[in-house]
Amino acid sequence: MADKECNVFIIDLGRSMGQKRHDREQSDLDYSLQYVWDKVTNYVYLGRKGLVTGVIGLRTDKTKNHMQEEGGYENITLIQSIQNITMPELRRLPGQLHANTTDSGDALSAVILAVDMIMKHCRDLKFAKRIYLITNGTGPLDADDIEQTAAQIKQNNIQLTVLGVDFDDPEYGFKEENKPFQKQENEKALKKLVELSDGVYGTMQEAIEGIARPHIKTTRSVPTYKGQLRLGDPSTYDTAITIDIERYFKVSVAKPKTASSFIVKDGAPSQAADGDNLAVVRNAYSYSVKDESAPAGKRDVPREELAKGYSYGRTAVHIAESEQNITRLETEQNYEIIGFIPQENIERYMFLDSTNMIVAQKVNDKAAYALSSLIHALFECGSVAIARLVKKDLADPQLTVLSPYITEDIECLIENGLPFAEDLRVYRFPPLDKIITVSGRTLTSHRNLPSDNLLSAMSDYVDSMSLISKDVTPPAERFAIEDLFSPLLHTIEGAIKYRAVHPSEPLPPKSDILLEPSHQPSDLVDNAKAALDHLIKVSDVKKVPPKKKGRFRTREIEKPLSGLDVDALLKKGTQNGTSKNFTIDPTNALPEFRRVMDQPDDEERVKSAVKQMGKIIEDLIAKSFGEQNYAQALEMLGVVRSEMVDYEWSEYYNELVKGLKSKLLKEELGGDRREFWYELRKHKLGLIDDSQAESSNVSKDEASQFLMSKV
Repeated sequence: MADKECNVFIIDLGRSMGQKRHDREQSDLDYSLQYVWDKVTNYVYLGRKGLVTGVIGLRTDKTKNHMQEEGGYENITLIQSIQNITMPELRRLPGQLHANTTDSGDALSAVILAVDMIMKHCRDLKFAKRIYLITNGTGPLDADDIEQTAAQIKQNNIQLTVLGVDFDDPEYGFKEENKPFQKQENEKALKKLVELSDGVYGTMQEAIEGIARPHIKTTRSVPTYKGQLRLGDPSTYDTAITIDIERYFKVSVAKPKTASSFIVKDGAPSQAADGDNLAVVRNAYSYSVKDESAPAGKRDVPREELAKGYSYGRTAVHIAESEQNITRLETEQNYEIIGFIPQENIERYMFLDSTNMIVAQKVNDKAAYALSSLIHALFECGSVAIARLVKKDLADPQLTVLSPYITEDIECLIENGLPFAEDLRVYRFPPLDKIITVSGRTLTSHRNLPSDNLLSAMSDYVDSMSLISKDVTPPAERFAIEDLFSPLLHTIEGAIKYRAVHPSEPLPPKSDILLEPSHQPSDLVDNAKAALDHLIKVSDVKKVPPKKKGRFRTREIEKPLSGLDVDALLKKGTQNGTSKNFTIDPTNALPEFRRVMDQPDDEERVKSAVKQMGKIIEDLIAKSFGEQNYAQALEMLGVVRSEMVDYEWSEYYNELVKGLKSKLLKEELGGDRREFWYELRKHKLGLIDDSQAESSNVSKDEASQFLMSKV
């Protein structure tokens, strides 16, 4: 993409453009404007000062242009002069681009007018100049001056693009049947104009199909580091090597636009043009400390009186300004190679962040030869360089790996960030192809290990679902990397551009090109059905029965070998085991609570048991020395919650945990017990919501809000 672009759109607004043809739901004009809006909104979205646009209306009821006095330029209207299009201009355009009541107006005269506008605006400046002619080719066209017009376009390095609604295009494979004679002649004349001016000619159907493919933003290369790449210290050793280099982005993460915070102004309508009803939300920060003598127990303090603290675990550690140099390395800007290692010793998972490229300093032949020698030496030895980068003085150092990259067009070093030892987390997992017993014996055949038949069946299934088509030469990849786009990035970008032109209409569905990779190709699914059925058979896959739900679910209780009913003996003396006048022993709370839940058909008995467990948990917290009893209290709370979920008594647990939170807030359980609330949130022991138990009347959002509330 050029630094400066000048684009002029000539849009046919004649009466015939308002008609619907070939069973399309849109008129020719609305159908064509999809392409125009895609182009124009992309210019506004990019927001580049050097990107200017003009709009000319062809076959309009009125005549308004700077060449109308010369004759031959009737029914042509300058809708938008060449300038940067911003949101106000973009919002006004849709109201001006509508079908008129006439078909008079010469397309060739509109092209000549566009050429004159471009040359007056661009003069001798380096612009990429383009003219887009959008028409259905049904109006009159004076073809006498085609050769002179084409010569003028070519002489001024202007690219002319003619896009016609239902124009014949053999390369695309479209041909309109029963085409009117005048349209046939107009297509021939416009095609001749394009061929003589080395322009682009196509049918609108192909252009509309092309806009479904997201635009890839090409950014201008800006060096992120300029300096010397060193091998050794030149101030100490005469044999040290220094190469003048520049560092550029090669691959960088593209992030979607972020939303800004706005509110509707007081008294303003909810929807207004150009965002006149919105006001920016501005943040104000205040700092306070505890002070019992101040109102509400807090006193505001200015920011200047605050001291910096560094987190050490969950504790804030204060470091005075005089000691700040302890936390900062006194570094100097440099890029120093600290060693070389074989390329196979670098694992792919070690690479961090974006990828950069290191090239020699521009117009510096000595640096180019030196860097080229280093690149070829690394390539021939199969090695990479480990380097230490400090972008500027006092900046944090970075470890990088420099890999050689050689093509016909460029030689450079590819830079990837490396983690420090403290950044690595090593996790060990058991092997997948063998089992090591406690005694150290290695088993290669086990019920948890895949058999040869299972591995063969899985291999056949994977081969049948291959995304590489081997029927053609060379093999074609179904989802090539250049055909994959970020759904998040381009969906948000498309929504912004569509809303800019259609502020009140619902957003269109997502593009198929974004959704296609999220679905299995139907032909592959059909081809792999036999392999999948065989895999299911070999794997002995069985359907897991759905989890039963019911208010009185009972668990299966194993009977003792002696046949002695211990529960009946324990319940002896109560009224059929349903009496609520029982007490759970705090020293044996969990077994006794579970015994109650073995027979959950007595609601009063269950309710009493939950209340007693809540009291026991509160006593544990209140009497805890520091965090001594927290683990036991959390275990009890977790058991109560699990039982209440299983037996659909969620309201009793929710009542328990609400009361517990209230007492923690009021510091009624032995003082400040915020640490317990932190552990409760960590173990996700909040309210039971309706997604976890059907009996709950608490929504998922309410449960989340309950946990987010701070003590």
